[in-house]
Amino acid sequence: MYTTETIGLMILLLLGMWARSNLVAASAAILLVIRFTRMTFLYPVLERRGVEIGLLFLTMAMLVPFALGKVNIKEVFQSFLTIPGILAVIGGAVATNLNGRGLQLLAENSHLMFGLIVGSIIGIVFWGGIPVGPLMAAGTTYLMLEVIGWLGHLMR
Repeated sequence: MYTTETIGLMILLLLGMWARSNLVAASAAILLVIRFTRMTFLYPVLERRGVEIGLLFLTMAMLVPFALGKVNIKEVFQSFLTIPGILAVIGGAVATNLNGRGLQLLAENSHLMFGLIVGSIIGIVFWGGIPVGPLMAAGTTYLMLEVIGWLGHLMR
């Protein structure tokens, strides 16, 4: 009953509660419930489609101001003519690319996920950060690994 997987999820649950990270705590708790109710057939579905489902809800939340009429099309097009608007487009493109690279990094090195979550909790507790998801953390990790590799190549 107390396998390393169960203990790991319990540690993440406790860390999430300690750090007041409802997303980490709820995720660990839900996975523990799935494990204890022997509904582990859901794990492959969550692994395969969980990111898409999460991104669907995240995107819907971001689009609510449009649905409520708080933002109109004219303002959107005008924002493309400003420095912050142009930088937002560039930032979106760069972040999306990094997220894709981060997802690939996690697919090849799934053992890094625990470190990403611990790092996110450190960011919440000590820097007042907001955990928007492991993909951005993985993308940032990918970028840091690339910079270290590039610097190492230059030092040769």
